[in-house]
Amino acid sequence: MKELLKKRLKRQTPRWLVLIIDLHVVAMTFLPAYLLIFKLNWEPFSIDFIKLICASLLVYFFVFVVFKTYRGIVRHTGFNDMLKVLWVCLIALGLLSIYVALSGFESANLIYSILLVHFLICSMSLIFLRLVYKSIYFQLIESKSKQDHVLIYGAGDSGIITYNALQNDRGMAKHILGFIDDNTKVQKNKINGKPVYSPAHIDLHFVKKYEVSEIIFSIQNITSKELNKLVSNFENFPVSLKIVPALSHWIDGDLEAQQIKDIRIEDLLSRDPIELKKESVSQQLKGKTVLITGAAGSIGSEITSQVTNYACKQIILVDQAETPMYNLQQECLSKLTAEAKDVQVKYIVSDIRNKARMQSIFQDYQPDIVYHAAAYKHVPLMEDNPCEAISTNIKGTMHIVDCAIAHQVEKFVMVSTDKAVNPTNVMGATKRIAELYVSQMSKKHKHTKFITTRFGNVLGSNGSVIPLFQKQLSNGGPLTVTHREVTRYFMTIPEACQLVLEAGAMGEGGEIFVFDMGESVKVYDLAKRMIQLSGLNYPQDIDIKIVGLRPGEKIYEELLADGENTLQTHHEKILKAEVRDNKIENFEVIVNDLIKFDFKEGEKQMNMKLVSVIKKLAPEYVSENSIYESLDTKKLS
Repeated sequence: MKELLKKRLKRQTPRWLVLIIDLHVVAMTFLPAYLLIFKLNWEPFSIDFIKLICASLLVYFFVFVVFKTYRGIVRHTGFNDMLKVLWVCLIALGLLSIYVALSGFESANLIYSILLVHFLICSMSLIFLRLVYKSIYFQLIESKSKQDHVLIYGAGDSGIITYNALQNDRGMAKHILGFIDDNTKVQKNKINGKPVYSPAHIDLHFVKKYEVSEIIFSIQNITSKELNKLVSNFENFPVSLKIVPALSHWIDGDLEAQQIKDIRIEDLLSRDPIELKKESVSQQLKGKTVLITGAAGSIGSEITSQVTNYACKQIILVDQAETPMYNLQQECLSKLTAEAKDVQVKYIVSDIRNKARMQSIFQDYQPDIVYHAAAYKHVPLMEDNPCEAISTNIKGTMHIVDCAIAHQVEKFVMVSTDKAVNPTNVMGATKRIAELYVSQMSKKHKHTKFITTRFGNVLGSNGSVIPLFQKQLSNGGPLTVTHREVTRYFMTIPEACQLVLEAGAMGEGGEIFVFDMGESVKVYDLAKRMIQLSGLNYPQDIDIKIVGLRPGEKIYEELLADGENTLQTHHEKILKAEVRDNKIENFEVIVNDLIKFDFKEGEKQMNMKLVSVIKKLAPEYVSENSIYESLDTKKLS
């Protein structure tokens, strides 16, 4: 019998049958209304009452058809469906009241009373029947054993809204076991019939006993530090950890179940939101033409997104990668259209190594401010291709700097890296030489204010370890780490770019600004945590494989070189580095000779020759785990 009922319920209820049942309810609910008016004393039906029932069936049939109340999927009845039924019944009551007034019933007052009571009973019955059907369907069809067993952390308003969102979206097949809250006043109580547990009550035994598969954190305005602390209590359990987005990201003010996402490692590594002096950035960019190189890259595209928030006159985007530039173009068009912003954006596919083209772009658009984010940044690749690192990171930077000087750009902001500090690889060394060139030009040309920003790894950027781990997780592992002791500084892309804009606004020329990256993170621990956050166990489900340091890779990154110190600025996250003077004789001559290399010799021999010159220009560059170690005349202790 139960299986037969399941098969019947699985079929979508015919629309005509829903309409007939609704009309049947309309007719049948007149009986209790009639009895209540006559105080449960049976009185024979009058002709007026029979006329009223017939008229009601016609009116309700009309409003049901017009407002299509019977066309909703009954098993997915939600609050809006119930509200619609209530409104339709209220419209029917109004129409029937007009009918009674025009028909001249002898006992009109009595009829009005019956209609009002009938409205209350009928509307509640129609709603009740839909909820009963919905409840029966999900009790029988959506077996709890097939559902994810969920706990919601947070028994406040956000937690209750999350509960309702999950309940109303049956496509997600969630069975909510209860709530977790550290507020002792709500513990051991029930919300919507679900218990509220203390965090201390949720242990491995509880998780296994109740087959908990998900814990959803639903707390608004929670800081990354607070979330980190809460997550650490549960990340060793075999459960998926999810989070409800901030209220500002809800769709039209309502939370949709699909918006609840897995907690990302970025959510835990992020710091508190940065408070920017937006006035200074706004004043700098207002009415200005801004040029961004490497605009389609991770950093460049975010700088672009943030710059469009200000009243620039024109934004010039330059990148040599066609497809990423196309994607950036579509994103910018969508954003500018949605926000109705009147700013001209030019999308230029070009290579900063092409000096003639760069001169042409500067000549045509006359930029006031330049953000130079174009660079090759992958350490192992550049170790094998030093000529390309030189061409882009040094030669390309020189082209943009020289164009900025020639066209009297107001400010030039270079995006550098912590790998330029005491470099151990070609990539970092070429970025250090680029820093030195910018610094040299800053001293010689005062009209353009040259500013360098230096920061560490950016979460989620192209080539970052986070996307790599995510891909390895989706492929079933193992996660690969180069060394058990490797540590890195991490910062989110928006945070890094906010600080680039702020540093650019505060810079007066010649500064190297270093960003407060917080505490360094062990990459091995990061890998373990990502495994645990995905609801898997390390090493039983996913293992971590140590693959060895790559050529040129450091175990520890630094933000300051030997002999450099920092000074505080008005922004607590931005420090000014007191850098050493460039004491390399004939620096510009050597650099200009370096970028004029050719391949008359074999590539291996040429690479050695190029790297030897790089080492002269950046004496602190000492290779590690690299074929270029033989070129070092000394090793740092």
